[in-house]
Amino acid sequence: MTRPAGGGPVRVALVTPYYPPSVGGLERYTQQIARALCDDPGFEVVVITTGEARRTRTVREDGITVVRLAPWARISNSPVSGWWPVQVRRLLRAHRIDVVHAHAPTPYLADVAAYVAGPRPVVLTYHAGSLVKGESRVVDTLLRTYERFVLPRVFARADALVAVSPIAAPYATGRAHLIPPGVDTAEFRPGPPAAGSSADVVYVGRLQRTSRWKGVPVLLEAFARVAREEPAARLVLVGDGDDVPALRERAAALGIADRVVWRGALAGEALVAAYQRARVVVLPSLTAAESFGMTLVEAMACGRPVVGSRVGGIPYVVRDGVDGLLVPPGDAGALSAALTDLLRDEQRADALGAAGRMAAEERWDWSHSTAATLALLRTAGAGDPDLRLCC
Repeated sequence: MTRPAGGGPVRVALVTPYYPPSVGGLERYTQQIARALCDDPGFEVVVITTGEARRTRTVREDGITVVRLAPWARISNSPVSGWWPVQVRRLLRAHRIDVVHAHAPTPYLADVAAYVAGPRPVVLTYHAGSLVKGESRVVDTLLRTYERFVLPRVFARADALVAVSPIAAPYATGRAHLIPPGVDTAEFRPGPPAAGSSADVVYVGRLQRTSRWKGVPVLLEAFARVAREEPAARLVLVGDGDDVPALRERAAALGIADRVVWRGALAGEALVAAYQRARVVVLPSLTAAESFGMTLVEAMACGRPVVGSRVGGIPYVVRDGVDGLLVPPGDAGALSAALTDLLRDEQRADALGAAGRMAAEERWDWSHSTAATLALLRTAGAGDPDLRLCC
């Protein structure tokens, strides 16, 4: 579908399985893109996402039209509904959409959007490497089948692919644009130096059974060792989900229940403040499903030292010994040693935090990501025949 010259703003449907107030890197990424589209007079945007209600709802959030589709069920972490192909097709028509900007890896909704888009160009941003997380044999078998037989067809259907890091699945196709996520360095800003902060080890992310690949059980084990060495240390978990009761039981079994603080999901200034109070921020992910690590970049922007697993896209973000530390995934001993080192060595923590802030400004500021994304969507809206070619 080619838009005539001077035909008004490009109307974009941003299709994402999750969107704030749900918490996570994908959610913050899509919200930032939605805001950038809303602020640019060359675009109009409607967000199509999922909700918790039994009926589909359309609301205005921060000046953006958000349609929250009602799921019939959830398979692993994927909301699904047999009604969505019809609903999404109708929404694209009702909002006179020119370009579909779909986000994955959560299967189904982005796939549906790609296949009901009709003549509209589809830009697919993919946020993960392999989806296989060791969750269960049945789920992993389904995910391998999806990645082998369905995902390549979805990639082929997309007119343009975006990989958020070199580990993201579309990157191997040779036709993906590499546009990493970013951080608002004005919103996420440094707090006091490590020498004046609490001895808090902070984790930000989902606390769901389907997200155990984030490594929180390993973090609890590692912190139990830290707690024996550092009496003032606390583990602060920022996030929520259905795994909280089991994680609380595990913390109690490890003897650290009184040293773990459960903050729930935070956003805005409350989230920034949590980063600023941290001595160190940690992301102990276990698999290549972690294709970037948004929370690490946010912490770096706040001038906090970070510790991440040497897995997936985290080494693309964190340069070991330069602006953070990397440890082997699943190694509670190595994770404990890295955290203890930064709790004890305030000078090193400050140096890594300062380097992280510089990296956030130079490498990860949102202005780079949004400019590249909007340029790609503008090209799609113009009906450029070379859209399928990588930059």
